[in-house]
Amino acid sequence: MEKIIILDCGSQVTQLIGRRLRELNVFCEIQPFSKPVEITPEVKGIILSGSPCSVLDANAPQINWDNFLGKLPVLGICYGAQYLAHRLGGKVGKSDSREYGRAILNVVKADSPLLKGVSAQSQVWMSHGDTILALPAGAQVIASTADVENAAFQLNGQPTYAVQFHPEVYHTAEGTQMLSNFALGICGCKGDWTPDSFIETTVADLRAMIGNEKVILGLSGGVDSTVAGVLLNKAIGHNLTCIFVNNGLLRKNEFEDVLASYQDMGLNVIGADASKEFLSALAGVSEPEAKRKIIGRLFVETFDKYAKGIENARWLAQGTIYPDVIESAGIPGIASKIKSHHNVGGLPEEMNLKIVEPLRMLFKDEVRRVGRALGIKEELVGRHPFPGPSLAIRIIGDVTEEKLRILREADDIYIRGLRAYDCTGMGFPSASDPRVMATNLYDAIWQAGVILLPVKSVGVMGDERTYENPVALRAVVSTDAMTADWFPFPYDFLAQVSNEIIRKVRGVNRVVYDVSSKPPATIEWE
Repeated sequence: MEKIIILDCGSQVTQLIGRRLRELNVFCEIQPFSKPVEITPEVKGIILSGSPCSVLDANAPQINWDNFLGKLPVLGICYGAQYLAHRLGGKVGKSDSREYGRAILNVVKADSPLLKGVSAQSQVWMSHGDTILALPAGAQVIASTADVENAAFQLNGQPTYAVQFHPEVYHTAEGTQMLSNFALGICGCKGDWTPDSFIETTVADLRAMIGNEKVILGLSGGVDSTVAGVLLNKAIGHNLTCIFVNNGLLRKNEFEDVLASYQDMGLNVIGADASKEFLSALAGVSEPEAKRKIIGRLFVETFDKYAKGIENARWLAQGTIYPDVIESAGIPGIASKIKSHHNVGGLPEEMNLKIVEPLRMLFKDEVRRVGRALGIKEELVGRHPFPGPSLAIRIIGDVTEEKLRILREADDIYIRGLRAYDCTGMGFPSASDPRVMATNLYDAIWQAGVILLPVKSVGVMGDERTYENPVALRAVVSTDAMTADWFPFPYDFLAQVSNEIIRKVRGVNRVVYDVSSKPPATIEWE
């Protein structure tokens, strides 16, 4: 299968480059910059990613390009562009002011293959502190901005291109066109990698990897574990045993509803109630990372317990997707860790299971495309993401049964309200906005939930003073969970849900709405 290799220099958005290529139906592999690149006939091009490092740093990522530069098409992005300029004899230095955010790109060389079909002026997204002060010999400028003369360049006589902005992010209006020009034009890729081809390849790989050994999968009811389960079931059939753990932190009636939803899917599912163990271990624990690690530890311990009862079980399957991975760890010493995910990383040495993660390199919307191609029913494919640590990280502070009761009741009212509200007349920003297809607020939103805050506020109910908890509503729109914007609710919906929560949920007397985006905030509060 033809592919493009992306050398990851530590950028938090490296995977977005791969995501854009996959939207173009071009297969790609992301490899650390330090790994020697094996050039085979299938490799059609190389992309050098961005990085939080400066090329001037003593410990800056160093790329060995001897076997591909000048021989294969190369595209340097941000750090990758500066690295090309620096290593080839140009000059990189600190810019007068940090170049960050939106800028207008002016095309200088309209006949450049990288800029074919790109408007003379278009919005791009900058994110760097250094800038290219002088190009290397044999290079020419192909685009500039008002503040960045060498915003894009190419090397004469070879298919090497570089841009100091990020074409992979949505803020770069014509970034997909540029990546298409590189992948389909300059590299000559056919663009024949689809969800169906992913399924075919993944099923074959799973069969080759697992053989006749048995696999245990943790089902959560969410789209990731569901798609992972159906893929594995397609590959190994009866050798897959799915376990759904009740950690005592699930939404209202979720344990029973999830088990029922899998009855007609041909999956072998066991329900495991470990709620007492989880709640006991979490008692008095307030720090977010500590809560995640406790839940992660008990998660694998529970699976270890059930694995011992399944003869020849050798694998633990997880529905890990890329946003889980990139927030948990990047390239050691370069990419920043944001938070731990219970389904990312190694297993205890005493647990004799190997990990298989068939969706590890996909984004959520790609997982949904694969799920639909597998024929999974829409009510499961379209479910909002739900955090692995469940409601424990939507309770700010320690977790108690009473706090869980309050949060479950408020969350149930909120989610039911989203599903019931008709949004067909809301008028979303553009016809290409995916939300225009939604008929209710739930389908128009990427992820929603209620957060129980660790403070109390004064209120009045009837003629009596109350001193109870506020809750925060959270709702965001996104395509990949790497960035997200808060959802602009109609005022009547907020009034309706706020009123119902305060009237019906004992212990709540105030409702607020979170209007922060990611970044700088994250989607979850913990």
